[in-house]
Amino acid sequence: MTKTLLKAAAFLAILGGLLALPRFMDSPYALHMMILLFLSVSQGESWNILGGYAGQHSVGHAAYFGVGAYTTMMLMQAKGIAPWIGVWAGVAAVIVVALVIGSICFRLRGPYFVLASIAVAEIMRLSAINLTGLTNGAEGILVTELPAFRIGGRVITDFMTKVPFYYLGLGLALLTLAVTWGVERSKLGYYFQAIREDQDAAHSLGIHISLYKNIGLVISAVLTALAGAFYGVYVGFVDPPTVLGLDLSVQIMLIAIIGGMGTLYGPVLGSLVLVPLSEALRSNMITDLLVKSGLVSADSKVGLFLKENLAHAHVLLYGILVVLVILFMPEGIMGFVKKLASRRRKEAV
Repeated sequence: MTKTLLKAAAFLAILGGLLALPRFMDSPYALHMMILLFLSVSQGESWNILGGYAGQHSVGHAAYFGVGAYTTMMLMQAKGIAPWIGVWAGVAAVIVVALVIGSICFRLRGPYFVLASIAVAEIMRLSAINLTGLTNGAEGILVTELPAFRIGGRVITDFMTKVPFYYLGLGLALLTLAVTWGVERSKLGYYFQAIREDQDAAHSLGIHISLYKNIGLVISAVLTALAGAFYGVYVGFVDPPTVLGLDLSVQIMLIAIIGGMGTLYGPVLGSLVLVPLSEALRSNMITDLLVKSGLVSADSKVGLFLKENLAHAHVLLYGILVVLVILFMPEGIMGFVKKLASRRRKEAV
């Protein structure tokens, strides 16, 4: 009981700090980083429900992310429908897409399911490129102005700063955490874990394998679509490589793998690693640090090479990071932390 109260108190303290943070943070860049962190947590938690708890390792979640982003942006650009209304059309669309995909792909297992999920995401990407009448093809969709959010004629926010997006991102991250927490502690979560451990044994116990796989996929896809809609509205631009690319699917999966699959806070830890790493690569921060520390000369061949290429090497470094995690922390950072805490408790006794 005491541990539960301590956990609740710690969570409330962190939540209070996050809610108050924009009042003390004047830097738009810092707010942008926090928004990216919330988005990453949402993506990782969404994938974790299907991949971590149900054991269905999809490498095609960009399909659901893209459906949410494109549907919301298309309705806003072509019909002038506000995103907080259009997003529900995206949710409805992604449910249909998930059920169709699940009815086909869940007939496969293991690497065959992984390959099928990749194929689905690629089909969606190619469709977005070629259906120019709907998606503008490779040019993508650009929305420069968001309508103000009104309730009863009163303007609640006009989205002129990053603060409203900060709170929307925080709310989305909390929603995905709450859904994951509910799944983890429900009978549905136990069914998912039984399917993950041994599908045949789960089936012999009366668990409807196909039904619960599809339920897990729908939950995961809906949350991923909400993240996609949020991304589209925040950035104001979507195109096939950005929201339907294979590298996005891999990145979503890595958030949970590095942090710890099948755990509530694993994707949070994964996001805390990957988001700063990605930003450090994009802004050449790592190269600048190497130059300032004197390890590399800015005018040398190595320095020039790093400056020109390291910003585009995020996929390579993600791969190296995954190899290191698999070798030294096979259960992710969360599993490593738990083992370390357990070892210390034993040593203390």
